[in-house]
Amino acid sequence: MACPRVPAMTDHRDTVRRYWASIDARDWAGFAAVLADDVRYDLPQTGETISDRERYLRFNREYPGDWSFAVREVLADGDRVVSRAEFTIGGETQDAITFFGFAPDGRIATVLDYWPEPYQAPPGREHLID
Repeated sequence: MACPRVPAMTDHRDTVRRYWASIDARDWAGFAAVLADDVRYDLPQTGETISDRERYLRFNREYPGDWSFAVREVLADGDRVVSRAEFTIGGETQDAITFFGFAPDGRIATVLDYWPEPYQAPPGREHLID
C-alpha cells in the first residue's frame, strides 16, 4: 500500500491523537500516514513484535470483532508520548497504556502497548479506599 507523504509533524500529541482517531475510524490511509516505514510495535504481555508499517496495518485491519477506542489522555515529554485509552469490544472495556517514540520526520517509529488486566484489591486496605 503506497503511503501518502505528510509534512513533518512537530506536535507529537496531535500525531498520537490522529493515530487513535484513524484506528477507531478504520481510516487505514490516515493511520499509515502517521507511521514510519519501519515502525516497530511491541506487546510485552504476549511477547509479540511486529516490524514494518504494512504488517502493522494488516494487524490492525484484521483484528476481529466490532471494537472502538476512546482516548482518555495523551501526555508528552519531548520526543516521548504516552496515552491512556479505553478499548471496547463485545460490550467489554479494557484500558490500554501505550508509549510512542518518533522518527526524525515526526512519524511514529515505536509503539509499546500494555493491556493491564483488572484484579481484586487485596484485603486490608479497605480503610484507605474512597
